[in-house]
Amino acid sequence: MTTRILAIVLAGGEGKRLMPLTADRAKPAVPFGGIYRLVDFVLSNLANGGFLRMVVLTQYKSHSLDRHVSRTWRMSTMLGNYVTPVPAQQRLGPRWFAGSADALFQNLNLIYDELPEHCIVFGADHIYRMDPRQMVDQHIDSGADVTVAAIRQPLSLADQFGVIETDPAGHRIVAFREKPTDAVGLPDAPDQVYASMGNYVFRTQAMIDALREDALDPSSKHDLGGNIIPMFVKSGGAEVYDFAHNVVPGSTERDRGYWRDVGTLDAYYDAHMDLVSVHPVFNLYNDRWPIYTGHDPHPPAKFVHNDGDRVGRAIDSLVSPGVIVSGGMASRSILSPGVVLHSHSQVEDSVLMGGVKIGRGAVVRRAIIDKNVVIPDGARIGLDVEYDRSRFAVTREGVVVIGKNEIVER
Repeated sequence: MTTRILAIVLAGGEGKRLMPLTADRAKPAVPFGGIYRLVDFVLSNLANGGFLRMVVLTQYKSHSLDRHVSRTWRMSTMLGNYVTPVPAQQRLGPRWFAGSADALFQNLNLIYDELPEHCIVFGADHIYRMDPRQMVDQHIDSGADVTVAAIRQPLSLADQFGVIETDPAGHRIVAFREKPTDAVGLPDAPDQVYASMGNYVFRTQAMIDALREDALDPSSKHDLGGNIIPMFVKSGGAEVYDFAHNVVPGSTERDRGYWRDVGTLDAYYDAHMDLVSVHPVFNLYNDRWPIYTGHDPHPPAKFVHNDGDRVGRAIDSLVSPGVIVSGGMASRSILSPGVVLHSHSQVEDSVLMGGVKIGRGAVVRRAIIDKNVVIPDGARIGLDVEYDRSRFAVTREGVVVIGKNEIVER
């Protein structure tokens, strides 16, 4: 790659809407799909695309995230490649990041050290596959100051997104509005709008100039989407990249264009349920565009007992290394490393994170259970939502969520 490009991953999000999963960790460090963390998806996309110089900006409860990136994402230094977590350093005074733009502004030293011609700035908390080379190629060919990735959404849902409006040709951005109630459909699809994905490619000098100007504005919220991109829209230097045009090697028509913002517990749960269907909407098994992560030395998964109704089984489920299904039953569920299901237990439509133990005869339905929780023998989770609501978090859609290390009474 002849053009010098630095990839910057914004991973400082607090993730309040994912509580209690974010009570002890940053949102990008939240486990997903049994063996992954949310941050693994964006880093895998960048690595598969050949962008092997990455900095990961962290802030909120970042220890587990910093540790995961440091342990997992190791590159050969011979060619100058690296993935480096960069915690908030208060380089410009005793304050934390005031917004995504301020996070970049406070880390301009990273850009000055690397001297890239263009900067990729991607978020760290979405589930998707994307070949970023195609977006970068369009950006460079167009000569734009910034290119914003967008996904097509129904016009009726425009008030739920940051909406991009374009010129008649469908390339130059003429408006960038947050959750509008009077959005206009696309030139080639009047019933659709462009929703921003929070992924950007900047011409470096243009980005630096905009960040400096924004930093001097006391009324700014110092947000990329809310403040920086409108600057480029006003100057005519902003282009849109249509995610529908992105072709990932090994993808199928069924999973092409998949993108999920797992910003709420229900969205997080639904994204997991996308994984366990017979023909999953999001296919983890595409070996031409793998999702990378670190692997602890767990033994193979084990299914034991075949004695009458005491049979260890898992159907339509993802079963990670180190899982023991000992005479229990899992269906349409994700079992993370170290999970144990004891005899006559039943787990349905649930997400169990590392080290969860399900006691003998216990039943768990439509639940997310964080690490190291022990469900006692005979307990019932997800069968009486109102009772569960008095003990645990319950989502709008009725999914029971039990936080990390919580004590569960029978």
